[in-house]
Amino acid sequence: MNKLVVGNWKMNGRLAANEALLAGLVPVAGLEVVLCPPFPYLAQLAQRAGGVGLGAQNLSAFDDGACTGEVSAGMLADLGCSHVIIGHSERRALFAESDADVAAKMARAVAAGLRPIVCIGESLVERDAGLVFEVVGRQLAALESLLPTLAADQFVLAYEPVWAIGSGRAASAEQVAEVHDFIRAWLLERKPAFVTVRILYGGSVKPENAAALFALDNVDGGLIGGAALDAAAFMAICRQAAG
Repeated sequence: MNKLVVGNWKMNGRLAANEALLAGLVPVAGLEVVLCPPFPYLAQLAQRAGGVGLGAQNLSAFDDGACTGEVSAGMLADLGCSHVIIGHSERRALFAESDADVAAKMARAVAAGLRPIVCIGESLVERDAGLVFEVVGRQLAALESLLPTLAADQFVLAYEPVWAIGSGRAASAEQVAEVHDFIRAWLLERKPAFVTVRILYGGSVKPENAAALFALDNVDGGLIGGAALDAAAFMAICRQAAG
């Protein structure tokens, strides 16, 4: 199974800058790449990013209708999105998204034919308190009712230790391995076929540490933030993922 690298542009971008960034990206054999720009630039990337999958950074928990300011799963599918990030730590922290909200959004995404990239992970306070597996287990449990009807290729999980996102401080290989192994074991307890569910790592992934992270068992790619805004850095990470 090829690894998956997802570029999360967060709230960054302008039309001209996006064109310059896209010009620096080239296909990498043996690797799946998805770019997730802000909503206003989805159409630009849909027309421009040949050979690269298109994803959104969020979606509404509601269907089309009287929800001013929201973007539905059906709209994203209509634009050609294949993936959507759900439950990113910034959404949980800044916009008070709960585990239940994340599960509702996952259900909407799957119903529209999108592959949700569901983010989970602990804060520094929670890690220091020894609550890593309790927190990650709780976040996974919120999704459990959706799993019986899902195939392994219908969703992606992304482990993002909150304290490593945008901080320049990546989790150690040992820390990443123990959590990814925990997630895989949790999935296999629910369904043996989930051995092929992709589990991405996100949190200050850079060209300097990407190879070591991607070499770990149960690390099936990366959710890349800051480095995804630099074409050379992003391509270097992609090449490391492809091996």
